[in-house]
Amino acid sequence: MLQPFVHYGIHFLLPLIVALLFFKTNWKLAYLIMLSTFLIDLDHLLATPLFDSNRCSINFHPLHSYYAIGVYMVLTLIKKTRLIGLGLVIHIIADQVDCWMM
Repeated sequence: MLQPFVHYGIHFLLPLIVALLFFKTNWKLAYLIMLSTFLIDLDHLLATPLFDSNRCSINFHPLHSYYAIGVYMVLTLIKKTRLIGLGLVIHIIADQVDCWMM
């Protein structure tokens, strides 16, 4: 029962904390951009079955692969893509914590 609260807490609260701490003047835009990275979950549509509560997303779905994660980490280093990279890395952290709690 704790797993969904932790998973979605990381998905929604960690980007908010990052936005408030590091992007104070534009925190709303920063938060919105980081939340938009939920779009990487569209790769779940390629899986059969579509949802499996016992499946770890990390390295199963294409946009959750180790190669993709490496790209996301590089995006955090580039100023113009930093918010997208941060959102994607936070998303991956949430999914990894979810895997650990299975």
